[in-house]
Amino acid sequence: MGHLDTYAQAATKAEPELARRATVKPSFFKGIGEYLGISFAASNPRKMIKKSTVPLGNLPLEILSYLAAFTDDLIKNNQLPVPMQQTLAYNNIAVLNDVLTGTERVLTTPLPIAYSIAISQITWVYIILLPFQLVLPLQSYLAIPATVIASYIILGLLFIGREIENPFGQDVNDLPLESYCAQVAAEMDVIASRKKPTPSDWIESVNNRVLWPMSNAGWPVWMDRGEDKIRNAIKHKLETAFEHKKHRADFESEANTKGLRSRMSEKRTSGDDSV
Repeated sequence: MGHLDTYAQAATKAEPELARRATVKPSFFKGIGEYLGISFAASNPRKMIKKSTVPLGNLPLEILSYLAAFTDDLIKNNQLPVPMQQTLAYNNIAVLNDVLTGTERVLTTPLPIAYSIAISQITWVYIILLPFQLVLPLQSYLAIPATVIASYIILGLLFIGREIENPFGQDVNDLPLESYCAQVAAEMDVIASRKKPTPSDWIESVNNRVLWPMSNAGWPVWMDRGEDKIRNAIKHKLETAFEHKKHRADFESEANTKGLRSRMSEKRTSGDDSV
């Protein structure tokens, strides 16, 4: 999508150095800080956006505009003639717009500051008072490692909440959106690499064994037979499959019973030997 005429493309051309710094991998020490959950080492995409001196627009919304224009062109050229398909195409674009709205709501609507401060203060007050709660019951130096372990668990829950609050960015725990997009692009390539299948090519094939495993005959053989013979063959296939399933269940039950008896016999033998 780098060739599309968007505000993001214009900003990248106007400020190439700032765009390059946004894609540079973090240094070794910063990467260690991300793994340890240190706040100042976490990535902040908003910081780069604030440093920009030109408008960045809304790239996902602009891409949706291109998709809508492409859909309009398909319908205009009669390449999407079925009304249901036209409705589905526009509905899918609307779904993508809803997804964009939801992700922007998650990104731009953090927890209320009073709520965050209250949780942080309560957590730290509890950790500070925790040694005084443990020193009397333990009555030894075990209160020190117990306090450290309990504090690690409680602070871990606190930082997990902060990580979940903003899942977008380049941190270790952030969503791999680039991998998702690459997977979608690969699946689209799989679909577009072959022409639209014609039902007659795979339905009327000799290799289409419609009643396998009861019959190895292909579709052309059964096509020449009457409706009554086909229905009787399907009924016989159903009965055969049921009998096969029943025999298989009986065989597995008998095998399990023999195995249980064998294990019980081995236990008895080992018990007699020990006596």
